[in-house]
Amino acid sequence: MNPVLQLTDVVRTHGTGPNEVRALRGVSFAAYPGELVAVMGPSGSGKSTLLTIAGGLDQPTSGTVTVEGVDLGRVGQQGRARMRRTSIGYVFQGFNLIPALTAAENVALPRELDGIGPRQAHAEARRALEEVGILDLADRFPDNMSGGQQQRVAIARAVVGERRLILADEPTGALDTETGEGILQLLRARCDAGAAGVLVTHEARHAAWADRVVFLRDGVVVDETGADRAEVLTEPAAR
Repeated sequence: MNPVLQLTDVVRTHGTGPNEVRALRGVSFAAYPGELVAVMGPSGSGKSTLLTIAGGLDQPTSGTVTVEGVDLGRVGQQGRARMRRTSIGYVFQGFNLIPALTAAENVALPRELDGIGPRQAHAEARRALEEVGILDLADRFPDNMSGGQQQRVAIARAVVGERRLILADEPTGALDTETGEGILQLLRARCDAGAAGVLVTHEARHAAWADRVVFLRDGVVVDETGADRAEVLTEPAAR
């Protein structure tokens, strides 16, 4: 089975000379259809950098990133943007919603930009909002929502359409426990239906939803194992 996402020997360096910081140091990583992978590690370990590179929002200093066999380094900025509209769903720590658009309009926007007619795009958006439990907020603007509600709109935008790769950076951070579990259940269901998912989290109970846990430290993969060891990986002795 071919991976949906493949990182090969990825290095990401910020700055030069004495100010140089290596966020990732030769990371190789893959996520396969039907698989949810949790990425864990202490602050500054490179988790969010890995996700932004996987989503084509940043480019590696060296190494390659492919999504469904497409080398993101070879398609240019427009090609990467197109893939984020069609193949890659990204849930940011910040919600990144457009204040002047309603919830439904925010979710429908990537579909409309990809040429889907407004009626179909809005129908898909409303289905995605229903999946995350906030269809009643479809016509509400972000400024009139709580942080948790905005996060669920952002998640709906990430899963709308036929996304083959879903990247989620602490997607339950602004949600209460019950709602957060519901979002993780949604991500799990999307992966069970054939998508590949990568979840950055610092909580072992969230990693328990994953098939596999990748643990980063100082920009290096130091452990890659089943989700049942997530608790062990986050214990002080393991660090």
